[in-house]
Amino acid sequence: EISAAGKARPIECSSDPVFRGDPAKYSPEELLLAAVAGCHMLWVLHLCADAGIIVNSYSDNTTGIMRENADGSGEFVQITIRPRIALADLSRAPELHALHERAHELCFIARSLNFPVRCDPGLVS
Repeated sequence: EISAAGKARPIECSSDPVFRGDPAKYSPEELLLAAVAGCHMLWVLHLCADAGIIVNSYSDNTTGIMRENADGSGEFVQITIRPRIALADLSRAPELHALHERAHELCFIARSLNFPVRCDPGLVS
C-alpha cells in the first residue's frame, strides 16, 4: 500500500502481472504514467482557466515504452500523452497547441524524467 498523512485512502499496489503481480492493483509503472498525465492535465486546465477557455471534458490515453536490459533491470525510454479536450467554444481551439506546449514546459514530473515525454493533443466534439 502507498499511503500518506491526510489522504483519504491508501493506493493498493502490486508488481506488473508479468512479474507475478495482481492485475487488479496499480503497478509502479502505471502510477508513473498517471503522474505524468495528471501533471500535464492540471497545467493545461490551469492555463485554460487563466485564458478564459472553458473545457467541457478532458481525457487522456497515456502510454509508455519500456526496455528490459540483459541484467534483468528495466527502464522507460519514452512516454506519450494523448490528451483529448472538448471546448465550449471551438473558436478557441487554435490556442490549445501553445497551451499544451506551455503545460509541457511547466510539468515538474515530465521535467524530472531522463527520457522523452511526447505530447500528441487533440480535440473532441
